[in-house]
Amino acid sequence: MRTQGEPMADRGVSRRQLLLATGLMALAALGPGPSLAGEAMIAVASNFDRTARELEARFEETGIHSITIVSGSTGKLYAQIVNGAPFDAFLSADALRPSLLEAEGRAVEGSRFTYALGRLCLWSPDPRRVAMDGMQTLRAGDFRRLAVANPRLAPYGAAALNTLRAYALDETLADRLVMGENVGQAYSMVATGNAELGFVALAQVLTLHEAAAGSRWDVPADLHDPIRQDAVLLRHGESNTAAAGFLRFMRSPEGRRLIQSFGYEVE
Repeated sequence: MRTQGEPMADRGVSRRQLLLATGLMALAALGPGPSLAGEAMIAVASNFDRTARELEARFEETGIHSITIVSGSTGKLYAQIVNGAPFDAFLSADALRPSLLEAEGRAVEGSRFTYALGRLCLWSPDPRRVAMDGMQTLRAGDFRRLAVANPRLAPYGAAALNTLRAYALDETLADRLVMGENVGQAYSMVATGNAELGFVALAQVLTLHEAAAGSRWDVPADLHDPIRQDAVLLRHGESNTAAAGFLRFMRSPEGRRLIQSFGYEVE
């Protein structure tokens, strides 16, 4: 038993330990502090899926936020957002749907921006299938199926039909067209041999290894409307720091360089 005036250290408790314990008790009394970490669900047009996942990986390396990518056709993702899907941001393959969402009050006004300009190409895994001038290949008609994305749902599909119309081939080849819900499905049809060739996103082909690159024709941009791909912060994600941070990262020099490396143009 300690006598009066005996040092506290004699009982195995130092002043430093006492102060530390007091500090911990004070912090506990304040309750849990706000967490800086955040999670966001991002709706992404299928053509941009691979690029978005690389952006996601880089973004998560730089901070403590977590991103979940959900990809699909632009038209279907838009419909899901209208019907209440809990997406925090939308990376569209066009400018129309983000603009509509903004006008409808489903997106944060002023958050919309163009994150990429898409390029269309005619592609086949057969290195001898597509001529340097792809229109020669299409006019020759030495194929049974031509894959395109559904033009009602996917801007890349609309661009493909515009290209065919520019050369008066839309009716000639109508019975050979096979449509995917989005440009990702159109690509899969060609890659698996269900169609000999197809109109796909140039970014999808540029990521292939040389042995699988096949042959392609990069469609001149003046044959179709610009494939302007816009992003927008949705009302559901208005206060979501992860979603806002991810969109900022896309516009950063590192994000823009990465997007360009996948075959897109940036403004």
